[in-house]
Amino acid sequence: MTEIDARLREEVHLLGELLGETIRAQHGEVFLAKIERIRKGAKTARRGSAAGAEQLASTLDGLAEDELLPVARAFNQFLNLANIAEQYHHIRRRRPDEAVPFESRVLPELLERLLADGHAPEALARQLGRLDIELVLTAHPTEVARRTLIQKYDAIAAQLAALDHADLSPAERERVRERLQRLIAEAWHTEEIRRSRPTPVDEAKWGFAVIEHSLWQAVPNFLRSVDAALQAASGLRLPLQAAPVRFASWMGGDRDGNPNVTARVTREVLLLARWMAADLYLRDVDELAAALSMQEASEELRVVVGVHPEPYRALLKQLRERLRATRAWAHAALDAEVAPGAEVLSDNRELLEPLELCYHSLHACGMGMIADGALLDCLRRAATFGLFLARLDIRQDAARHAAALSEITDYLGLGDYAEWDEDTRIAFLLRELDNRRPLLPAHFRTSADTAEVLATCRVVAAAPAAALGSYVISMAGAPSDVLAVQLLLKEAGLQRPIRVVPLFETLDDLDNAGPAIDRLLGLPGYRARLHGPQEVMIGYSDSAKDAGTTASAWAQYRAQEALVDICRSHQVELLLFHGRGGTVGRGGGPAHAAILSQPPGSVAGRFRTTEQGEMIRFKFGLPHLAEQNLKLYLAAVLEATLLPPPAPAPEWRALMDRLASDGVQGYRAVVREHPQFVAYFRQATPEQELARLPLGSRPAKRGQGGVESLRAIPWIFAWTQTRLMLPAWLGWERALGNALQRGEQALLAQMREDWPFFRTRIDMLEMVLTKADAEIAVLYDLRLVEKDLQPLGAHLRDLLSQACSVVLGLTGQTQLLAHSPETLESISVRNTYLDPLHLLQVELLARSRQSASPSDGPLEQALLVSVAGIAAGLRNTG
Repeated sequence: MTEIDARLREEVHLLGELLGETIRAQHGEVFLAKIERIRKGAKTARRGSAAGAEQLASTLDGLAEDELLPVARAFNQFLNLANIAEQYHHIRRRRPDEAVPFESRVLPELLERLLADGHAPEALARQLGRLDIELVLTAHPTEVARRTLIQKYDAIAAQLAALDHADLSPAERERVRERLQRLIAEAWHTEEIRRSRPTPVDEAKWGFAVIEHSLWQAVPNFLRSVDAALQAASGLRLPLQAAPVRFASWMGGDRDGNPNVTARVTREVLLLARWMAADLYLRDVDELAAALSMQEASEELRVVVGVHPEPYRALLKQLRERLRATRAWAHAALDAEVAPGAEVLSDNRELLEPLELCYHSLHACGMGMIADGALLDCLRRAATFGLFLARLDIRQDAARHAAALSEITDYLGLGDYAEWDEDTRIAFLLRELDNRRPLLPAHFRTSADTAEVLATCRVVAAAPAAALGSYVISMAGAPSDVLAVQLLLKEAGLQRPIRVVPLFETLDDLDNAGPAIDRLLGLPGYRARLHGPQEVMIGYSDSAKDAGTTASAWAQYRAQEALVDICRSHQVELLLFHGRGGTVGRGGGPAHAAILSQPPGSVAGRFRTTEQGEMIRFKFGLPHLAEQNLKLYLAAVLEATLLPPPAPAPEWRALMDRLASDGVQGYRAVVREHPQFVAYFRQATPEQELARLPLGSRPAKRGQGGVESLRAIPWIFAWTQTRLMLPAWLGWERALGNALQRGEQALLAQMREDWPFFRTRIDMLEMVLTKADAEIAVLYDLRLVEKDLQPLGAHLRDLLSQACSVVLGLTGQTQLLAHSPETLESISVRNTYLDPLHLLQVELLARSRQSASPSDGPLEQALLVSVAGIAAGLRNTG
């Protein structure tokens, strides 16, 4: 097996050694020796040693009550440190003899291919400048690590970078080691688990911190590299105001099933974004005012500032005063309704124009080298982040809008909106949308739920257009769901367009997405209210929970195809919004491959997708990592736009229909139809205990009930902890197995070779099956599951084995991921530290369930730390 890169191995060893020294300082040599015995036992057990397995089990069994928490913490911290080393390894300095990483090559190589394919340089530059990619940061509760620990982990990564120089003197190297030791000690002595749930405002602040500490630096660097690649390929430059990638957020706007996100919270988050943006630009402008001390300026600039010995400073000081006024107003408005004064910046042109004036003046006066430094970076930040940092989306469940309208129609004596058929609803909504009078009298008194819906609409109406993204309707199913939101927003006083976006989530809704949008676009008056593209959100997580990933992936693909055709026939631009999670079971996977596997025509210069929870940190937590991932997004969207994949052949579609049909039957036969499934799930996984983990502001359930009431995240999270990974593969074993039995191997192989959609699905399936571990899952069953339910666990593990066999049969390999030995080795190394955590978690779950009242004591804390450690080791949770 290929070994991990020597430098990565050395860094993992160094961090582990420093963690060991920290543990020894607190708990002594004897305790550290126990940790080492557990680690060695797990390592040899993984290699098949019965003695190693016995050593591991006996050492863990012999732990005293007060040793459970520090042992769990030790393995959790090591896995986090391994993650840091691995993250840094992706962005480390490359030696002259090392290959340029894919992320750095992908755009230049693509531009060369496009030019060779006959694309004109001017058209390429124009398309690149017009790309509209929006990454929507969401606060789904899968980020296990606390913000204070994330900051320490980032600092550790910075010290690894400082160490990555061959010419360091021994004294310099020792100083870096001391700083690392200190940071690891700080992390060790910091609690891993929050004591209380974060509020939605806390989550929004976490999102702003990612922008401040990483993306603020990454975006201008990323755009410099894009500009350089374009110039090298075509001789042309990226337009000054080009912002091919922008950011939006759900943090503080996503109220679907989260009663903690209120109109007041949304207003506060919008103001905090303005405060943070003004503060960040103030830092930039202060630096620019210090640097731009030049005297020579263009006539255009002198007209604005008058006679002044330092014209650039004079102009920038005016901008600085307006930024200070904006920041002060936003701060004051947090506590009271305060109208912004004339000096408060409200339009992005007010920020861009003085910066552009300085830029063009410097170029005109022969000082282009100066203009293309920090000033260009500031201009590009202003084009990307604007005055509002990240546009805030609003999301609410369709049922909440329908309930509000039912209350309104009942009050008006018109009947119950909820009982009307779709035609009656549409007729009423269109009539009221065209009516100039208000729908509601001023004295109308609503229930608390309806009052909150209307208050949210008023916040949307009052906010500047550039502060908001889209209004997303979850569980949408019909045109009336869109019209209902438009009417409620009109009633709140909204007098400008906003994208109202239906989110199609379940299998039935995805199949109905095309007809629903077709009817919507054909309604009289709707097109007049549609400014810009028709945005439609495709749900990945709930469709997978509903039908399994085989059927849901194909339904998502077919829904996109239908929407492309329908919008083309209506001559309306389509913007697809992909609601992906972090894991395979929620549509996760490498972004570059995922984008290139979309249906032809579905990525036409526009792409919108969610980035969630811990994936935000793994992709964008460090500036260089963020640059790499932004390059991947941009290159993939450009390629999918100009070199779209082929449409699937008819025989591929027919086989995919059969696979989806078999897949959904296999999935639902277990999840919906097996009478013992819910009881088994609750006993075999830590699903009940996850509800006590204070991860996010949102409840784990939408309401009372079984699996159907669970949100997709805890559903995935629970199976990940036991390593069965069931939601990501269940159904594929029947689908692929039946296809192989029918003699369709050659057709499957052709699809995998020539169809990016199918190849990406199989690659993701292979990855998740490699992370699954039936032997670990057995441990949970034997200790936690009642005897009469254990045969179901054995059946599920048999299905897992079948899934592995059919994938190997399809790929022709003897081992999963044999084509990626580095990934296999990485998983193998992590298993040495994951195995003790799994064994410990099983015992802690058993003890916790036997306890009359789980408390905040060491046992409960150790259990939650084991959850966090396993999540860190597997690198994705929900």
